[in-house]
Amino acid sequence: MAEQVRAWLQPAADFFAGLNFPEPVVHWGHPLMMGIVLVFMGSFAALTGWRGRLATDPEVAQTAWGEHRKLVPWLYLFLALGYSGGLLSLVMQGQEIFQSPHFVTGTVVLAGLTVNALLSLGMKGQAWTRTLHAYVGSATLAVAVVHMALGVKLGLSF
Repeated sequence: MAEQVRAWLQPAADFFAGLNFPEPVVHWGHPLMMGIVLVFMGSFAALTGWRGRLATDPEVAQTAWGEHRKLVPWLYLFLALGYSGGLLSLVMQGQEIFQSPHFVTGTVVLAGLTVNALLSLGMKGQAWTRTLHAYVGSATLAVAVVHMALGVKLGLSF
């Protein structure tokens, strides 16, 4: 399957390689951009979600949840695009795809966010769903921190 995905991504990799980006941009562009997304957007999404959950004032809770609901779809979009961009970056650099722990944790992060998106659809009036959503989101963010560390290790390995 890795070879099929590589063959599918190769034309895009060739196109971007033809733009003659400096090697550090090709090598570290994905980690830098995704690190920014995870650190700033991910932490803000988690903080606003928990702020809404723990607030005793209903107005504060609604404001926090409103911010959370506005941000999380963008976080999901950027991470999904970054996931494919990371694969593309590996193809451009002639590296193996699907074989690193970084790939595994990235897949777990996207799966966790997808589960949370589905849970959010059934949260209205369901305390257990809201609780599960909070903990799945927090666990996903914890995996994302491990994912970043593994990404740095991967980037330094080639």
